[in-house]
Amino acid sequence: MKLDPTTMKDYEIAYAAEKNMKTVYQLGEEMGLTKEELLPYGHYVAKIDYKKVLERLKDRPNGKYINVTAITPTPLGEGKTTTLIGLVQGLGKRGQNVIGCIRQPSGGPTFNIKGSAAGGGLAQVIPLDKFSLGLTGDINAVMNAHNLAMVALTSRMQHEANYDDETLAKKGLKRLNIDPKRVEMGWVIDFCAQALRHIVIGLGGKNDGYPMESKFWIAVASEVMAILAVARDLKDLRERIGRIVVAFDKFGNPVTTEDLEVAGAMTAWMVEAINPNLMQTIEGQPVLVHAGPFANIAIGQNSIIEDYVALKLGDYVVTESGFAADIGFEKFWNIKCRLSGLVPNVSVVVATIRALKCHGGAPIPRPGQPIPKEYLEENLEWVEKGCANLLHCVNIVKKSGAIPVVCINKFYADTENEVKLVKRICEEAGVRVAYSDHWLKGGEGAVELADAVMDACRETPQFRFLYELDEPIKSRIEKIATEVYGADGVIYLPAAEEKIKMLEANAELRKLPICMVKTHLSLSDDPSKKGVPKGWTLRIRDVLLFRGSGFIVPVAGDINLMPGTASDPAYRRIDVDVETGKVKGLF
Repeated sequence: MKLDPTTMKDYEIAYAAEKNMKTVYQLGEEMGLTKEELLPYGHYVAKIDYKKVLERLKDRPNGKYINVTAITPTPLGEGKTTTLIGLVQGLGKRGQNVIGCIRQPSGGPTFNIKGSAAGGGLAQVIPLDKFSLGLTGDINAVMNAHNLAMVALTSRMQHEANYDDETLAKKGLKRLNIDPKRVEMGWVIDFCAQALRHIVIGLGGKNDGYPMESKFWIAVASEVMAILAVARDLKDLRERIGRIVVAFDKFGNPVTTEDLEVAGAMTAWMVEAINPNLMQTIEGQPVLVHAGPFANIAIGQNSIIEDYVALKLGDYVVTESGFAADIGFEKFWNIKCRLSGLVPNVSVVVATIRALKCHGGAPIPRPGQPIPKEYLEENLEWVEKGCANLLHCVNIVKKSGAIPVVCINKFYADTENEVKLVKRICEEAGVRVAYSDHWLKGGEGAVELADAVMDACRETPQFRFLYELDEPIKSRIEKIATEVYGADGVIYLPAAEEKIKMLEANAELRKLPICMVKTHLSLSDDPSKKGVPKGWTLRIRDVLLFRGSGFIVPVAGDINLMPGTASDPAYRRIDVDVETGKVKGLF
């Protein structure tokens, strides 16, 4: 059966390809995994025992490390994951030993408007339904671990309210004096549920909990998920979980999960989740899937453990950072690489003619609505103007010392003149550029990109961090704002000022890396500003402390840690074939 993305939906392509997919046993053998290192979940999905692999291959040199990022996207997304999968398939067409590394999708976007992040067209990860609907249970483990901390916190507040110190002592408890006005954590659920952003809990009698305001975040914004992404091993994960700050006491001291004596039980939920998941492209190359923190409200990276394993097994490893270079790549550069000790050889910057037109003046496309007609017509002026955003993102990569390669991700409405213009602008800027048609042609359509990446991998990167951890917190925030985003400066609201002062006074906390929370739809903190905004100031309204994952988290603009569900979500079109059990409508 010919797979044709112009006439077939993504899930139809995926299910057709699944008829010929390799078993995990075949994949494992081709990757050089031993029987003991492969932990099957059925015939086509497995976990990999990371500890055994890393111990056995500790002396093997790492493969080439390739990051995939993008220009500032439209609200529709520009196919960054699709490009990653296409590149993996393109390298496979060139006969290379290649492994893809991606994040696990959240149920929020999957059932809302963005889809499951499995790629698209002829560049997808399969099996699609397993990938999109919980996989091996990692996100469920994260939710249970996180919410167990909230159970420990709220029950402790109830007992301290109901019992005197003598009674608490008889139960083996010491009063923690938790301040109900300074509870940092909320609950998590893996859907976009705006009705849960602000809630009241503990209503009823004294045995029904402590009455107070509370909140829900989406599960992939949980600090536990961020910890899964940055932990180097189980010991590190356990220690980080124990450092999570759930609240402050009435004297301003942090109350941690260790203080609540729940960190060990939280870790118990994560023992299996720490192992990366093994899947494949529709052309049979291995893809590891592990962790899924959001990029604009968390670190936005697949796990360090996943990359460690892949780099020992593959000659080329392709990983991705969420959203554009200003958000995902900046965090990859200054947080993930700092914590992992890994250095990228190449970063692919994905661009589309559609997004360049948007940055050049075209009407902003809206999810669930027909694409504006202006995007179907040639407009060289818009494309040329929009290339300012592309070059800005390329320069972010250059600033890190990694080697940039621009990928023009082909859309059907692209014209030859528009593509030639982008190529010329990139070549004049001294950056490699390739036009890739992986959505339509799979790996065959990505060989030009694969060749450009392999060529770039022959160069030696001059990798360097943007800031040092002993610099003042404000100095580091301002470097990100001015040198990465292009802001004129930073304004701190009173709540942010107070928290920065508190953090600077703590010798341990003040040296944590900066994990910015910012819109992904603009280089600025205003999603309506396209291109490369000038004459603006970044506004920091709050600063969160993710002590367990090890981040200081400045919050810029109006970003919710719980996204909302749109009026025309994907779940309206998802159903099940009751005869076969196959899920229909995933994309």
